[in-house]
Amino acid sequence: MFIDKDSIQIKYANNAYVSMGQYLLEVKYSYPKLWSEDTGRNLAGTTTGTLKGIFPKLILHFRKLTPTEFEPIAKMLDYKNQTVKYYDPNKKTYIEMQTYTGDYEISNKFIVDENTPIEDFQVSFIAVKKR
Repeated sequence: MFIDKDSIQIKYANNAYVSMGQYLLEVKYSYPKLWSEDTGRNLAGTTTGTLKGIFPKLILHFRKLTPTEFEPIAKMLDYKNQTVKYYDPNKKTYIEMQTYTGDYEISNKFIVDENTPIEDFQVSFIAVKKR
């Protein structure tokens, strides 16, 4: 199995899944670890601590979007939580996870009218629960 752009699908609220393939330039798969407060190095220099879990993060890089294309995506990004279904290259299987989104910025370089495209931008979808 290989990853294609349509392997990433997102839904929010009670809406149906939407394939992100048509909007994406790139996807980065990140696997950040969350460590407990007792984590660090002891006097011998040995790392100690408790791994609380790995919380996958997908960083989606969207292409330039028209205002009409961006409106439904903005609603999805602004919603409290989303469900993301994607092909995980590490696990070699499809994963479904509850997420929240990180902050994002949009830019209009040359505002001419309401049809001026929004420049490409990135946003992170971060797992709510450890994998």
